[in-house]
Amino acid sequence: MEPQNDTQILELFLLGLSEDPELQSFIFALFLSMYLVTVLGNLLIILATMSDSHLYTPVYFFLSNLSFVDICFTTTTVPKMLVNIQTQSKTIAYEGCIIQIYYFTLLVGLDNFLLMAYDRFVDICHPLHYMVIMKPPFYLEIPHFFCEPNQLVHLACSDTFLNNMVLYFVAGLLGGGSLAGILYSYSKIVSSIRKISSAQGKYKAFSTCASHISVVSLFYCTLLGVYLSSAVTQNARSSATASVMYSVVTPMMNPFIYSLRNKDIKSALKTLLGRETVKASEY
Repeated sequence: MEPQNDTQILELFLLGLSEDPELQSFIFALFLSMYLVTVLGNLLIILATMSDSHLYTPVYFFLSNLSFVDICFTTTTVPKMLVNIQTQSKTIAYEGCIIQIYYFTLLVGLDNFLLMAYDRFVDICHPLHYMVIMKPPFYLEIPHFFCEPNQLVHLACSDTFLNNMVLYFVAGLLGGGSLAGILYSYSKIVSSIRKISSAQGKYKAFSTCASHISVVSLFYCTLLGVYLSSAVTQNARSSATASVMYSVVTPMMNPFIYSLRNKDIKSALKTLLGRETVKASEY
């Protein structure tokens, strides 16, 4: 009978972003504020789109779904990190880590698809079709603030070649496919903008895409950087820092980029807030 490894891993050890107590306090305050801004900002978008029947259109359905996914996306990682900093406990149960990986993978995939530029492609290129179309006291240390798949694979005692192949295949399929769609959409958008005769028209068309391009660039550059760099180097600290950009910063920016600059959303928010103010005054 061949010897087997019967070690049971019941908990993992998340090292977080820093072990300096003073810096941890700053990180706690920073991430708490970013998390609250993300949740409140996206929640306002959802409430606004639900409260105004004039916003029951495909583009606002897309925006409300993006806001919901962003809230869930940050909630899978940030609250656990904040609890760990506050309680000075860096452990996460094995089952909890698996659950976190499941929802992280699911939600980052959804973010992938929702960040595609299809709506802008249709709006600019086909404007007339726009409206119709994770055994104590044994721990495994993870140099991260959440159970990111590529960091967990590196902890395995067995050969991880197949795991890495599956991981990169899925990442390439989801990320590459969505990125290809975005690049195709923008190639068409640029082609259409070049046909606009007036400089003011060109500027207006480009300005509608600039904010989207900045968020997409931040999301994909940091996401691809984390996963591609992990195949070459094992600089876990840099990887964890870069992960903050696509897992926390991007969802925080989305409501400001996509919705809070929109006149219809602003109008619906004013109506909603005014209605709630009236109700509060009645009580």
